[in-house]
Amino acid sequence: MILLDVSSVAGGVGVFAGIAFLLIFLGIAFVAFKLLRKSVKMAFRIGIVAVIVAIAVAGSAFFLMLSTSKPARAPQKTASQPK
Repeated sequence: MILLDVSSVAGGVGVFAGIAFLLIFLGIAFVAFKLLRKSVKMAFRIGIVAVIVAIAVAGSAFFLMLSTSKPARAPQKTASQPK
């Protein structure tokens, strides 16, 4: 069962993906906030940015949870037949 273990590289990739996802969506939220400056009221702007940030946090948390290592399962005992 050694071949089925998760490599340690996957954890780093997941953390990087989570942080990258968060930063990309925070950038999108900032751009949306600036673009909607004159055309939309402040409450609606904050609502749109809040939704984008919530998606960013949820997606980032998903990637971070996916990258954490899970404890290995204990080896299963096989039933031995008495002789």
